[in-house]
Amino acid sequence: MKIRKVLKIPKNEVKMNTPSIAVFPGDGIGPEVIASARAAIEALQGRFDFQLEMKEWGGGAAYYRETGHDLEEGSFEAAGQADAILLGAMGLPDIRYDDGTEISPHLRMRSEFGLFAGVRPVKKYANVPSPLGDPRAEDIDFVILRESTEGLFASRGKGLVENDSIARDFLEITRETSERLFDFAFDLTRRRAERGVGKRRLTCVDKANVFVSMAFFRKIFDERAQAFPDISADYSYVDAAALDLVRKPWDFDVLVMENMFGDILSDLGGGLVGGMGMAPCAEIGLEHALFQPAHGSAPDIAGQGKANPTATLVSAAMMLDWLGVRRQDDAMLQAGAALDGAVTRVYAEGAVHPFEFGGSTGTAAFTEAVVEAIATGG
Repeated sequence: MKIRKVLKIPKNEVKMNTPSIAVFPGDGIGPEVIASARAAIEALQGRFDFQLEMKEWGGGAAYYRETGHDLEEGSFEAAGQADAILLGAMGLPDIRYDDGTEISPHLRMRSEFGLFAGVRPVKKYANVPSPLGDPRAEDIDFVILRESTEGLFASRGKGLVENDSIARDFLEITRETSERLFDFAFDLTRRRAERGVGKRRLTCVDKANVFVSMAFFRKIFDERAQAFPDISADYSYVDAAALDLVRKPWDFDVLVMENMFGDILSDLGGGLVGGMGMAPCAEIGLEHALFQPAHGSAPDIAGQGKANPTATLVSAAMMLDWLGVRRQDDAMLQAGAALDGAVTRVYAEGAVHPFEFGGSTGTAAFTEAVVEAIATGG
């Protein structure tokens, strides 16, 4: 999944030093899938002319239980100074902040670093089972674009419980963020078409028939659509979109939506193509970006070597592509494409069958197959 040229960086802003990556393995299977990504990146560095400076930091629920802090001291600042952030998974079901919410410092990164564009590719790989019986399911290749800094999540940490009888959260939509999001969405849709994988179709998913905030969201979408006449712009209420993602997901290209809607529908997308182990994610801002699998920490299989690293590997490929664009570095662009191609190839050749959908290929064996595909030109 490439996102090149969606954000255009002037040449005089291109950094020429070795890119620094702040790595947060996190909880559960996080360290295992991050190890897989690091092995793939090491293989890519052996084949292509680029280097990354990767430093791991502590953080997450287990770290919070041990230290009383959700991130290692200095790590948040390091993440803000890094060229990119690579994250495994954070959160454990039995560990919570005092207000009862999940340990999730990565959500703070989204808001503090302005990571407004949550890019969630949904792609059907060969030889991966889908719950859909229709043969057209093999053609699923769309993107959920989730606004990641406001919407219903704007009330995170600010909601109120009054007299133990009523609770209130709020939803926030701002013009500035929405304009950035929609421009990103139209540009992403155009780039997908130029690569031959898209339909030049952008769908705004909302609930504009009920909420003033959603009507405002759609109004801004219509305004920004005027600048992209080559893209077909349409709408879907979120309940109808959920229905059609099951009925005919192969019809979609890029769907752009509010934070909570994107949180829900992107998981539905993962389910359509095999599971959350197939769900990569990039959180993109104007100056920062975070890359992670969209799945959770899966503590039930942690340490067993059963985790499917696909989502993390594709997220790492997206990271390399994003860095290559920002730095105008062809080697990193080629490396990102090679990693994405290697994952596609091992599935197409039937070389991997993850535990996630009934196979027996563990994390290490999957990683070895991808590393081999990189070495042989995948």
